[in-house]
Amino acid sequence: MKILEYTGINPSRCKNQYKKIVAALERDDFRTAEVKKLANVSHGKFYRAKLDYANRLLFTIVRHNDEVYALLLEVIENHDYGKSRFLRGAPVDDAALAAIEPERAAGEAEAVRYVHPDRREVHFLDKMISFDDAQEAVYRLPSPVILVGSAGSGKTALTLEKMKHIEGEVLYVTHSAFLTQSARNLYYSHGFERDGQEASFFSFWEFMESIRVPQGREATWRDFAAWFGRMRQQFKGIDPHQAFEEIRGVLGADPAGPLDRESYLSLGVRQSIFAGHERERVYDLFEKYREWLRAGSLVDLNFLAAEWLERAEPRFDFVVVDEVQDMTPVQLSLILKTLKRPGNFLLCGDSNQIVHPNFFSWSKVKSLFWLDPDLAAHQEVQVLRTNFRNSREATRIANTLLKIKHCRFGSIDRESNFLVQAVAGDDGAVTVLADTDPVKRELNQKSKGSTRCAVIVLRDEDKVMARRFFQTPLIFSTHEAKGLEYETIILYRFVSDHRAEFAEIAAGVNSAALAPDDLVYRRAKDKTDKSLEIYKFFINALYVALTRAMKNVYWLESDTGHDLLSLLNARRGGEKVEMTAKTSTLEEWQKEARKLELQGKLEQAEAIRATILKETPVPWAVFAEEHLRSTLIKVFRDRAPGIKPKQQLYDYACCYDAPFLADSLASEAAGYNAASHFKAQQRTIAARHLAPYAARNIKDVLRQCERHGVDHRNPMNQTPLMAASIVGNLPLVEALLERGADPGQTDDYGRNALHWAMNEAFRDARYAAGPFAALYELIAPPSIDLLVGERLVRIDRHLSEYFLVQTMWTLFKRQLHGISWSRDAGCFKTETILKAWEDLPVHIVRPERNKRPHISSVLSRNEVDRNYAYNRRLFKRHYQGLYQFNPQLAVRRKTADSERWLPVFAALNVPLIKECAHHHRWAFIDDLLQSAGMEKTAVPASGERIYQRLVAEHEAFVAQNREYQAQLQRLREEREARQARSSARRAARVKRPAPAENGESKRPKQGWLWEEPDSGGDGKKGGETQ
Repeated sequence: MKILEYTGINPSRCKNQYKKIVAALERDDFRTAEVKKLANVSHGKFYRAKLDYANRLLFTIVRHNDEVYALLLEVIENHDYGKSRFLRGAPVDDAALAAIEPERAAGEAEAVRYVHPDRREVHFLDKMISFDDAQEAVYRLPSPVILVGSAGSGKTALTLEKMKHIEGEVLYVTHSAFLTQSARNLYYSHGFERDGQEASFFSFWEFMESIRVPQGREATWRDFAAWFGRMRQQFKGIDPHQAFEEIRGVLGADPAGPLDRESYLSLGVRQSIFAGHERERVYDLFEKYREWLRAGSLVDLNFLAAEWLERAEPRFDFVVVDEVQDMTPVQLSLILKTLKRPGNFLLCGDSNQIVHPNFFSWSKVKSLFWLDPDLAAHQEVQVLRTNFRNSREATRIANTLLKIKHCRFGSIDRESNFLVQAVAGDDGAVTVLADTDPVKRELNQKSKGSTRCAVIVLRDEDKVMARRFFQTPLIFSTHEAKGLEYETIILYRFVSDHRAEFAEIAAGVNSAALAPDDLVYRRAKDKTDKSLEIYKFFINALYVALTRAMKNVYWLESDTGHDLLSLLNARRGGEKVEMTAKTSTLEEWQKEARKLELQGKLEQAEAIRATILKETPVPWAVFAEEHLRSTLIKVFRDRAPGIKPKQQLYDYACCYDAPFLADSLASEAAGYNAASHFKAQQRTIAARHLAPYAARNIKDVLRQCERHGVDHRNPMNQTPLMAASIVGNLPLVEALLERGADPGQTDDYGRNALHWAMNEAFRDARYAAGPFAALYELIAPPSIDLLVGERLVRIDRHLSEYFLVQTMWTLFKRQLHGISWSRDAGCFKTETILKAWEDLPVHIVRPERNKRPHISSVLSRNEVDRNYAYNRRLFKRHYQGLYQFNPQLAVRRKTADSERWLPVFAALNVPLIKECAHHHRWAFIDDLLQSAGMEKTAVPASGERIYQRLVAEHEAFVAQNREYQAQLQRLREEREARQARSSARRAARVKRPAPAENGESKRPKQGWLWEEPDSGGDGKKGGETQ
């Protein structure tokens, strides 16, 4: 087999042994290399070769066409597999590994799309990447770089690999939240971290939130279309799509702010879609649009970006803008304002994929990033022509469409003047079919049950007609389809419903003009010709739809003889549809629904659940907050008869570790004596509720997920993923995630699956050393989003603050359920954190971070009142070394169709924590609520008896104290009376003698008797004491 080397491998400490083992692998000599296959690794097939007594070589095996390659990943020193980047904490017993023959290993090799024929160095994101020559050349270029590449050209992967070599603070930004999250996950996959770099991955909305969180929701095309429908009578003759593009790309796109009427009317002919005589009415529409935004609490990203320019400050050492064609000049200006040094940027995109109107041009982009116009004009653009995604035939048709566009309208710009080369192994097919009922029935029958096939229509309003004939939930408009890919695509009536527009696009173009395989740069001569701007949407939309197909396209049209279809020269099909689409399992549909949810395609995700999965509510009562509160009232306040509610509360106390609730049940307030054995029974009762999720046979749980949804709740209000994480059932966790389980789902205390797993790891050393290591890599959210002051602060998983915040979140309820009177109860100190982390694997908490000085430093540098440049203001110091969360924090909470910022103590549900907390902690809890601007809550139902007893004891104490004070007052008065009488007697006994003849008394002086009565009696001169 041939050899590939990951660029990050470092064999420097054992070079000779490394060379020897590589030579053995090249000649398939697994015996000399002592190759063994690693078991218990579920995220790939890995092998190790023995370099020497202490060191091992980790590798995997891949296949491209007929060649097999050993991909060398890393040297594991001292056979410490726990530190491996690629094994993700999976336990490995080197002595128990079994040998494997090269033939069997080659048979299990993973297929890859491309391997460079000569270059053995490869890169690694979530999987192996081998650059072609054009990609390698761009990879080695210094910044600044403008990178143009078609869909499937690998430009995002190349961009991320270039990012890995940049020091300082790096920004990756694009419009799509899903692309942002995917890029972030790719970048940090397999535990990648780079010292000296802090990378921020933001969608453009999140980027603006990092400056200041907007008040309101972004106005989308759907919002605009619905509003325009109500305004149509006032603005007859104005096309809503063109109006939206004019507002987004012209009227609101200037970095100086929205254009006034005079500036708009004076624009040149190529600076607006509309002719001069139409612009007055368009500007009237624009003014109405701005009024509508204000009335509906909606925001336009352009207006907001112009306003935020004053707030933006240089903070990033390098900026990467992906899908730059979706950005407007004002949005790019805002990004540029945060760059510390001009020239430290990388831009990538493809103007042929513009389906979100914005009047984009590469020349405008270059003029923004280069201050010198001549320098901007001569900046070389790097072009990636290779397509690794689409089949050869789909690529040919897409290229022909670009040729038609070029012949009819001339070149858009120099940067987009290229065709694409396919390297995919599949020839694929693009088949034009007549739009007849038999054809549609057959296509529907073959496509409705498969996640590998989707239907695409031109616009949102066209989906209604498509749904009449196609039962698949995967029906998208072109702007929804951008970013998606499917094995098979059905295009429905793109041309037939817009004959005139596509006829105009094809007008004057003949087959001979389409013969050359390159595009010669030429601009349209007539500057007043608006054809390109008017028809650009139709061409780009069709281009995007075609390039969603990885293999086959079936194109349904009633007008199969249309000039455009003739020019494209696609294969014509008959009445019999030659299509095969494998019926997908429910598991695959669950996974597809979750993927679409993450991409914001909520309509299609909901359609999957309604029509395919047919999920039903669970038949049991779920002990959620409302049910918990009502049961507490029933047991403790209403004293309702019956044992069942008490048993339910006791089970809840055992599952949620609520000792005071158990004590209250055992007290006379409830009289449930079984609860007096809480400490002895807690783990047993909790395990009983978790038993189905601990079983080795996971099929029963998965069948429940098919009936009720993968994120349904069990009676204790836990999702299957939470329950499986608690018991450490790794196969079940992987199966649930594979089906689309959401790790971000939370219980009533704001805790997700990770927090439940961390809670177990903090109290069970075997769990911490066992399944937790692998679980953490699977279920830990990539970041934490916090609202601090008025801006977004994102804490990524590789930062020290991330695991500290997650630890405090996990322990928060336990801290408030303590019974100590001491002032540190309810707060966190370094000892608390160290105690929790003492058994954690080193790849989760690095040894240098698991030390008192480091934890103390992280806590102190993030104090809300601390003056520190990188202070995230996460914590508030209550006393020396005692911390709690900053009460002014808020956390992002996402639902299926919206998101909001929730105050931190509301997200942790402090009011509900109080319901089961010891009365010693009530005052502290009330203080926390008030510090966050929340109201104090009433006395918990479970503690009302105790509260009444405390009130009675307090009243008795007050009465007793009052009697005591009265008694003291009586004693004081009696003493004062005695003193008065004593003074009177002394005064009566004092008789002043007559003066002697010589002026002196014959009686001797006797102390105070010779002094004035008012000045004596201080107890020091023989006076009477009390």
